[in-house]
Amino acid sequence: MSAGARSTTYLELSQDNGGAHKFYEVTVDGQTVMVRYGRIGADGQTQTSTFPTVEKARVAAAKKVGEKVRKGYAPAVPGGRAPRAVTRRQVASAPSTARAVAPVLWRFGTGSAAFGIHVDGDRCWVGNQAGDVYTLDHEGDVLARFSLPDGVKCLVADDFWIYAGCDDGKVYDLSSKLPFAAYDIAADVDIFWLDIHEGVLNVSDRAGRLTVIDHEDEHQWTRRSQGSNAWMVRADDRAVYHGHHQGVTAYAPDGSGELWNTPTGGGVLFGWQEDDTVYAGTGHHKVQRLSKATGAIEATYACDSAVYSCATSPGGRFVFAGDLASSVYCFDRDGTRLWKLGTGNGAALSMQYHDERLYLVTTDGSLICVDATEAAITAAQRGTVPVVRDVKLAAALPTYAPATAAGSVTTVSQAPTGAVVVECVQDGGRVRVHVVSEGYDTSWNVQFPRAIREPGARYVVDALHAAAGGFYRVRGDIRRLL
Repeated sequence: MSAGARSTTYLELSQDNGGAHKFYEVTVDGQTVMVRYGRIGADGQTQTSTFPTVEKARVAAAKKVGEKVRKGYAPAVPGGRAPRAVTRRQVASAPSTARAVAPVLWRFGTGSAAFGIHVDGDRCWVGNQAGDVYTLDHEGDVLARFSLPDGVKCLVADDFWIYAGCDDGKVYDLSSKLPFAAYDIAADVDIFWLDIHEGVLNVSDRAGRLTVIDHEDEHQWTRRSQGSNAWMVRADDRAVYHGHHQGVTAYAPDGSGELWNTPTGGGVLFGWQEDDTVYAGTGHHKVQRLSKATGAIEATYACDSAVYSCATSPGGRFVFAGDLASSVYCFDRDGTRLWKLGTGNGAALSMQYHDERLYLVTTDGSLICVDATEAAITAAQRGTVPVVRDVKLAAALPTYAPATAAGSVTTVSQAPTGAVVVECVQDGGRVRVHVVSEGYDTSWNVQFPRAIREPGARYVVDALHAAAGGFYRVRGDIRRLL
């Protein structure tokens, strides 16, 4: 090969039971090394590095290829494997038949169709199909943006941790400034919805399957429910609740068996849960409340069109629903309709109630905040609503992207006082992460970015928190220790 010759090495990793379905391509062109990577069938992401000499560029490229081969990648031909199946939810939105419009306080347009929403005591999260996740305060000011490689299916919370399930088959931990892929879902799973409970990931898919993966990204069990198109999965200590086009099925957390199965009035399009009940929004114009213990239908909440989303106030005192006709409803616990109002921004595809406000993500990609106090609703029914504040992006918005290699992580020469040191160790065929600092169980694994794991490497994290499943989760920034 001549000194300036261009060469390309293309590798793929596609495992039937390991969840991986990705490629890695390294091109050397003179002193430049270009790396392209991502899920098979997608364009992926690109990184470019320039070296002082052609020989150093070749050495660096060979090192990158060698690292991937040792992790199981193999030479392949681009286009030889089918890409991951991705179903983007097709939804229709008709004008509301409500006589009045909801009292919307503020509205933020994400720029793309959006399904993901989470609201907690500190902030609001919204994710869209462009791969953007924005955080806002409760008054609508945008705080930060996470730029993920593919469309966001949903946002889920597990205690203090926030996760984004994406169309690339990965679930990203967004709990610190350095988002990372915490789970990698098998390529044959066409993801519809996700939930995480105590570090265990539950995935419902197009085929009506339920796939369960533990905190170390290892497959635990799979069950197929009686119906397909499973848009609902919720989990707690006693069961995993799987909603599909035939109804809701509850499975034992360890996958040992089906606990109950309840047909619903129409296919399940969305799900919500409280401590003792689950709520299924259906295509037959209703939300149904089911007992977690027995699966019995305890109450029905009748809407006027197919229900795209639902939520409750704490304890299920009020039940909210959004339909395809751009209306939002409120019911009392027993099913009496209290009000119906138009959203003014299309159908609500996801929703959450927090502190007398109802947050909706709608078909036009907007996150809207509705004043759900009795006074505001009464005024809206009479035709009096506040002037909506349209939220704009800040000129210099902090933006965070996932770590894709060890070199993309900030380095430090020593651990700051109070920080925790962890180390990557080879364990059989996998690289795992254990705690080095005193005061922790060194036998426990740490849920840690797989992309930056290198045997022998040490990292500094702000804090570790013990999870019920016998592992540690990272809190705060991650830095490599030199």
